[in-house]
Amino acid sequence: MGVGIQSAAYIAASVLFILSLGGLKNQESAKRAIYYGIVGMALAVIATVFGPGVQNIALILVAIAAGSFAGVYIAGKVQMTDMPQLVAALHSFVGLAAVFIGLNADIMLGSVTALRDSGVNLAEADLTGFGERLWAKDAVEIAILKVEVFLGIFIGAVTFTGSVIAFGKLAGKVSGSPKQLPGGHMLNAAALAICVILGIMYFNGAGIWTMVLVTIIAGFIGWHLIMGIGGADMPVVVSMLNSYSGWAAAAIGFTLGNDLLIVTGALVGSSGAILSYIMCKAMNRKFVSVILGGFGGTSGPQMQVEGEQIAIDADGVASALDDADSIVIIPGYGMAVAQAQQSVSELTKRLRAKGKTVRFAIHPVAGRLPGHMNVLLAEARVPYDIVLEMDEINDDFPTTDVAIVIGSNDIVNPAAQDDPNSPIAGMPVLEVWKAKQVFVSKRGQGTGYSGIENPLFFKENTRMFYGDAKKSLDELLTKID
Repeated sequence: MGVGIQSAAYIAASVLFILSLGGLKNQESAKRAIYYGIVGMALAVIATVFGPGVQNIALILVAIAAGSFAGVYIAGKVQMTDMPQLVAALHSFVGLAAVFIGLNADIMLGSVTALRDSGVNLAEADLTGFGERLWAKDAVEIAILKVEVFLGIFIGAVTFTGSVIAFGKLAGKVSGSPKQLPGGHMLNAAALAICVILGIMYFNGAGIWTMVLVTIIAGFIGWHLIMGIGGADMPVVVSMLNSYSGWAAAAIGFTLGNDLLIVTGALVGSSGAILSYIMCKAMNRKFVSVILGGFGGTSGPQMQVEGEQIAIDADGVASALDDADSIVIIPGYGMAVAQAQQSVSELTKRLRAKGKTVRFAIHPVAGRLPGHMNVLLAEARVPYDIVLEMDEINDDFPTTDVAIVIGSNDIVNPAAQDDPNSPIAGMPVLEVWKAKQVFVSKRGQGTGYSGIENPLFFKENTRMFYGDAKKSLDELLTKID
């Protein structure tokens, strides 16, 4: 494949990636957007593998086949409830790849420099592809390359370890509570300063050992940063790591001289950063405080919750729904864990068939992945037009007869407004307690993933519908004709 054809393929792939991102703005066009992304990635891989200067194609094809098989197998095994941790795990692969490519680029640079210093010419060196590009670089371009290598390795290492910890927290293998070593921010700042010093040493001719140390120290920074972030901020963390992986890819794209990798990395990096900002704004939190301070700090004793949680059975819920005209359903991660979306969809169909107004209220950080609840509801074929964002429906709760909370905690917690010492103080929440009646589908009386008590569960107009969400809803369906 010639350079011209490869460039044309890269341009086509870039356009398809942009169309793919643009199509994800709503559920109707999302499926088409995924196909754009698939075709764009296929073009990118083919154009790269069969492009000029690529060697050992047989080994590359074996690696592609193995990776494709692993991807198909894992995608077939993973449930929607496990998507957040899968996304975090995939981000770690991007970071690790950036580290390996950066270290390999330095090794190749050393080999090419040694060949050139030995007095051989390009023809005798028999270099192709990346090696040939390294041969053609002058002193200024090599200096720029070293900066790119440093940035790629640093961002990649932070992304790798940070994503591994995010995976562990989302999968329940690592405690979701925020934890930091003594020294906290100062420890992170000191580690960053050491990485910068090592980067300067590398730029001025020190060996690859400096980049190996940067990999280790940056890996520590990623680990320590994400360990200091707790449950309620994990959706922002996943989005942030997505951004990091994009910038790591862009840095390596500059190193390799691959225009498509630069464009793709910039798209991923910028879109992830924008999404993180939007989510932080929706939570009334500062992006910097999330990634540096973590979640869980308080400025004083939290407000004591008084009263008791009153349980209700399926008959009681069915009776209330029969009398209600306006119903709002608030889904959360508990719905995903119980895989109750199909039961929720069936409940919605039956209630609407009885002439009742049924809508869904989606908080920007519901679940543990941006858009998690939207995907689940789309999978269950819930009509798009009755799925509303927080800002669109929050003012309607005072005129709502019944609000049904399914597996949500922090996003419906009135302490965000009432308790200035709460860890989620100031975070915009769905004001479900203003509805005439509130039913909360919950496994038990625990505080949930983030460990914060919810005064909603103790209010006079709230009743607790205990049990597995799917089993509870299936029992409720037997009471509704």
